[in-house]
Amino acid sequence: MNDLNSKKVTKVAESPCQKTAVVLLNMGGPNSLFEVKTFLKNMFNDPYILPIKSDFLRAMVGSFIINKRLEEAQSNYQKIGGKSPLVGHTFALCQALSAMESQIFFTYAMRYTPPFADGVVQDLKGRGIQEIVLFSMYPHFSYTTTKSSVQDFLRALKTQNFSPKIKIVERYYKEESYNRVILDRILEALNGENAQEFHLIFSAHSLPQKNIERGDPYQKEILENVEILKSMLKAQGVEFASIKVAYQSKIGPIKWLEPNLQDVLPKYKDKKLLIYPIAFTIDNSETDFELSYQYRLEAQKHNVQDYRVAKCPNDTRDFATCILKLIQNAKPLEK
Repeated sequence: MNDLNSKKVTKVAESPCQKTAVVLLNMGGPNSLFEVKTFLKNMFNDPYILPIKSDFLRAMVGSFIINKRLEEAQSNYQKIGGKSPLVGHTFALCQALSAMESQIFFTYAMRYTPPFADGVVQDLKGRGIQEIVLFSMYPHFSYTTTKSSVQDFLRALKTQNFSPKIKIVERYYKEESYNRVILDRILEALNGENAQEFHLIFSAHSLPQKNIERGDPYQKEILENVEILKSMLKAQGVEFASIKVAYQSKIGPIKWLEPNLQDVLPKYKDKKLLIYPIAFTIDNSETDFELSYQYRLEAQKHNVQDYRVAKCPNDTRDFATCILKLIQNAKPLEK
């Protein structure tokens, strides 16, 4: 079933002379409530997510987590239409890119749900692709996201004995064209209202603190990105009442990055809030459910006067244009 889904999802416009492919790499998301278990199983079997050396022990711990979270996770997805919006947005983005650059084949591979890397590699091999540009849909590098997705794709290449030239775009949070895309999404959410009446919170997916202590550059890059955006907003004459960083999606009892967005919301009683999901380029359950539904209810409970969540870049033309620019400067992958 998954192979069929993979072929169906990744079908985009193509040209017979295409020799270069761009593969958008992302975590993935359930395409149905039935697939939620598959998503959780694959995620918690990833040693970059659950860093337990023993495959057997990791599977045992992962199974415990899945059994504890499955019913709640399915309920959450049910509230946003019974599936993740991520795959649909990604497919639409590939279509937009294909329409703008017909000489390149655009597709995508997901880490935890179809289309998986194995199916995508098989398709690219059959097309006679000679060069692949891996494009991380994570603008900031983390071992839990970028590294995990890239290693999984390289494993699929090796498994199928396919050796095209490989280039990569693995981080781009410093790129002006990308940050202008973010500014446009923020201004869209403001909808012409006075920014000075709003407090802007850049919400990033959290990580265990120990990951940062072990050398993951993710938090450093998030904070650098926020400083860049602050400067760009100021240069554009857009002044918010305040600009802060918070983290979301914490699970379990261990120490995660702080402050946690849920703990921050009570401080904004009678104030106006605009949330930008800085760690994501594509809307997913963390934006459509956690930020736009779950935390909205929290904000209302704490009498936040106005609570808004900006959309991710998704399949917008300006983001597609940014991607086309970035892949021109893709670097050879250091394996």
